[in-house]
Amino acid sequence: MPHSYNKIWLHVIFSTKNWQPLIIQPAEKRIYGFLINELKEMGCPVRIANGMPDHVHLLFLLNPNRASADVIKQIKGSSARFINQEKITPFEFGWQTGYAAFSVSESQLDKTYYYIKNQKEHHQYKAFEEEYKELIELYKATES
Repeated sequence: MPHSYNKIWLHVIFSTKNWQPLIIQPAEKRIYGFLINELKEMGCPVRIANGMPDHVHLLFLLNPNRASADVIKQIKGSSARFINQEKITPFEFGWQTGYAAFSVSESQLDKTYYYIKNQKEHHQYKAFEEEYKELIELYKATES
């Protein structure tokens, strides 16, 4: 087979430093916009970015020439620098070390999209820490 084919959708979640509510309402759209732009520049088309004051969810197509860990490291670092340099929040901003990344099948894209889109409604009933632990267990994810 002379060609290689890839289509890997990722659902990525990472939190603010110490799970503090640092993503304040007026800055939210700029932060998500920056993340979307960074991913697009790396050849990773984004389906949706959304979250809560203490964490972010991203659904994007992984560029087959990039490792997921490298993509995530770059967007976390560049977005934290952007937020601090532009003074988008009135305090020092940082992301927590680590992240969760799950592959998403084509059949589950819409379900994952709406799950991310409806984060604010979802978190009226469930705390982020509880949600995060459930996702790790559901996907039987291992620490790297």
